[in-house]
Amino acid sequence: MPDIIITEFMDEEAIRQGLAGFDVLYDPKLADRRGELIETVADARALIVRNRTQVRERLLSAAPKLTVVGRLGVGLDNIDVEACKARNVAVFPATGANDVSVAEYVITTAMLLLRNAYGATAAVAQGFWPRSDLIGREISGKRLGLVGFGAIAKETAKRAAALGMTIAAYDPYVPPTSPAWDQPWGRAEPLPLDALIETSDVISLHVPLTVETRNLMDAAMLARMRPNAILINAARGGIVDENALAEALRAGRLGGAALDVFEEEPLSSSRGAVFEGCPRLVLTPHIAGVTQESNTRVSWLTVENVRRHLERA
Repeated sequence: MPDIIITEFMDEEAIRQGLAGFDVLYDPKLADRRGELIETVADARALIVRNRTQVRERLLSAAPKLTVVGRLGVGLDNIDVEACKARNVAVFPATGANDVSVAEYVITTAMLLLRNAYGATAAVAQGFWPRSDLIGREISGKRLGLVGFGAIAKETAKRAAALGMTIAAYDPYVPPTSPAWDQPWGRAEPLPLDALIETSDVISLHVPLTVETRNLMDAAMLARMRPNAILINAARGGIVDENALAEALRAGRLGGAALDVFEEEPLSSSRGAVFEGCPRLVLTPHIAGVTQESNTRVSWLTVENVRRHLERA
């Protein structure tokens, strides 16, 4: 039986070179076959996952030799960290390896939704000339409101500042007097959450899914947003009330939204039907942090963490 089981996609060169000498099972679809996964982990010492593999009590009980979990990303809501700790199973997220990819996704999506010019290809090719319908807005001079001010939010802010945006952020874990608000690109203004929501042109979420953040952006909070403001969630599904967002978009109360993460993943067609008829909406399949470059960085960092742990064990 394999020493290391990899249940979701990663850079294959990192597997070949970085895990040479170990017995590795690489099956990027194994996360979808949970029963088979449970049967496979009996002798595994290491497990490498992304966000779909649920590392919880049932799986941990089936893997008595497991000593380490490598997470191809940073979110840990699919991993029962306390249960791992109780079993002396180390958990290594790939901290920092996909920060740039997520930051670029947020800025790109914000510009796309503000400018409103890029959905006319078919119409223009058919001889229409809808210029007056496509007059959008510049990103320069707008306020970016960041909910959470961690590493990814700071990377996003750096790019936004370079484009002429002003930056504000809410983070209850960063005191107003912290030097973190002063960055090489300028200063982020610390604000209470309500003030941030009410005054920002683009709101980007950068918080984990917790009891406190679940449905943080509910109908009441969405109603506080400016009528033409943009909401972007590339953090975790469940932070935005999807029904309330769809209703706000259809009612024309928002300038647009982008969701890269969903309460149900993969998003089923029945659940996705809630977004039918929503204007100015971008939906992507949890891909904000995954580029060719970040996949390489994340994979190598995870391989190095797992290999180092196994060699020390």
